[in-house]
Amino acid sequence: MMVLLIIIAGLGVVALLMLLFAPHIRKYAAGGACVSMARLDGKTVLITGANTGIGKETALDLAIRGARVILACRDVEKGEEAAASIRRYYSGANVEVRELDLADTCSIRAFAQRFLREVNQLQILINNAGVMMCPYMKTNDGFEMQLGVNHLGHFLLTYLLIGLLKRSAPARIVVVSSLAHNFGWVRFHDLLSQGSYNSGLAYCQSKLANILFARELAHRLKGSSVTVNSVHPGSVRSELVRHSTIMSLLFSLFSLFLKSPREGAQTSIYCAAAEELHSITGKHFSDCAPAFVAPQGRNEETARKLWDASCELLGIVWDD
Repeated sequence: MMVLLIIIAGLGVVALLMLLFAPHIRKYAAGGACVSMARLDGKTVLITGANTGIGKETALDLAIRGARVILACRDVEKGEEAAASIRRYYSGANVEVRELDLADTCSIRAFAQRFLREVNQLQILINNAGVMMCPYMKTNDGFEMQLGVNHLGHFLLTYLLIGLLKRSAPARIVVVSSLAHNFGWVRFHDLLSQGSYNSGLAYCQSKLANILFARELAHRLKGSSVTVNSVHPGSVRSELVRHSTIMSLLFSLFSLFLKSPREGAQTSIYCAAAEELHSITGKHFSDCAPAFVAPQGRNEETARKLWDASCELLGIVWDD
């Protein structure tokens, strides 16, 4: 009984301290903010997974800056709801919705074909969409879902739009990764997790793949006036953890320490708009500042090997 009372008293003290210091905790958890006032009038932005969370907040901010913002969403109905919400917040927003399922290469190719036919410029591509710690599932093409959506889907989309980005230069590509890349390893012997599967490790591998892709693409695009940078948005209150009961519980318990979607969008906005980054490429950012990249994310040989493996899986030849 005494032990139980001590535990209850301890929890009460912790709760009281959190209540007292809540404003300070929230200020610290919010992280860095994009202070750039850069306008994007006349520029076109494409954001994947922009119907919710940091993608939607990124879209709102860039629309307020004057850009034409295209929301590429798997669920068009939810995308239209997000676009309507953005227009209600800012009546001058130029936003539109297009269907894109990153778990289906046929959908990606159809999206790109229509996009190239109807849009004549693209200055900013934000590869934002993602899935996290889902049960073992395959994309329409047989890829493990997390690697398939988070990495391979965006790899193919960027490949199909790279010509337009070059013609629209100066242009920027922003790849949303995660701090989780620190715990990732590219398992070339079982890249698609067919031999064994751990949802957490597969997620970390996909986020490491984002880092490696951004760095290798930046290297290949040097001199083209198209920059590529990756970002860690921070721990954000979003629907991304819906597949993990444990993560959902932890996020609920420690919500005070999490960023809001708007706070989580700041680094994506910074990399998309800040004037001082006009020639910065191949870097990783968090809280609107350069961030640490794990050694496995800086390995050039691994980056090239993953690039070649991705091209082979997607059936493409990318020589840029």
